[in-house]
Amino acid sequence: MTKENQSAPLLPDVRTGNGYDVHRLVAGKSVTLCGVEIPHNQRLDGHSDADVGLHALTDALLATCAAGDIGDHFPPSDPQWRGASSDIFLAHAAKLVRDAGGVIMNADVSLIAEQPKIGPHRLEMRQSLARILDISIDRCSVKATTNEMIGFIGRREGIAAIATATVVYGAAR
Repeated sequence: MTKENQSAPLLPDVRTGNGYDVHRLVAGKSVTLCGVEIPHNQRLDGHSDADVGLHALTDALLATCAAGDIGDHFPPSDPQWRGASSDIFLAHAAKLVRDAGGVIMNADVSLIAEQPKIGPHRLEMRQSLARILDISIDRCSVKATTNEMIGFIGRREGIAAIATATVVYGAAR
């Protein structure tokens, strides 16, 4: 480190991570999105509960501390995760972030689905994120959009999610 760097002011170490997940829809009675079970005539198919919102947010948090992705920590080939509630995955990622010295500042999930309607469940989803991450609800955002009847989402064959997490770590030079 040069003398210039040693005397440089400490800057906040703000990191942003992104995550994406998609699961196909099959016949069922409900979908779980952002930790909330919603009655629906289909369910998301996956090794765990296939909660695309929590999976995408898990990857976003893991990205902020360069800890790989959800599959590194919870491989779908491992039978112990069959049917597992995805809040386990998100809580694990939050713990890794905190163990690395991070403070979760914001968690944002965008759900992309034709059905079910997300609006009536948005507050409960935000409350779920806040509870799992142990942060205030005003730091948790859930949004939704359709795919305008285009592609596999438009044909109601699947649901996707994009998530962004902002984490502040110790100061950097």
